[in-house]
Amino acid sequence: MTQERIGRKRLVVGAHYGTRDFIAQRATAVIMAVYTLALVLYAIFVPSLNFESWRAFFSFTIGTLPVGQLLAVLAFLSLSWHAWIGVRDIWMDYVRSAGLRLFLQVLTILWLVAAVVFFAQILWSL
Repeated sequence: MTQERIGRKRLVVGAHYGTRDFIAQRATAVIMAVYTLALVLYAIFVPSLNFESWRAFFSFTIGTLPVGQLLAVLAFLSLSWHAWIGVRDIWMDYVRSAGLRLFLQVLTILWLVAAVVFFAQILWSL
């Protein structure tokens, strides 16, 4: 059986188109939800929320492993990856011009990379 071509576009048939992105968005959403729950519980059960208490939350260690910072980095990287998949899909769905779409995707990548670098700089300076 041969596939038909419709106009200039190839007829896309089959499974697993977008499955990896779907799973990645769900996995990053779970990571962000768990981390958000940890933040909310911390805010509820810590009597005084000040700079020192937040600093303690983000800089707690187990042995020499900086668990607080690593979990925060994992949550922020999840947020960035989640945002990339969503914004990229918006650009692909709604921007017809390939040049403009590429430009917007590059701007999105630069913005997300800058946000990750800025976040890491702040977090690891605690």
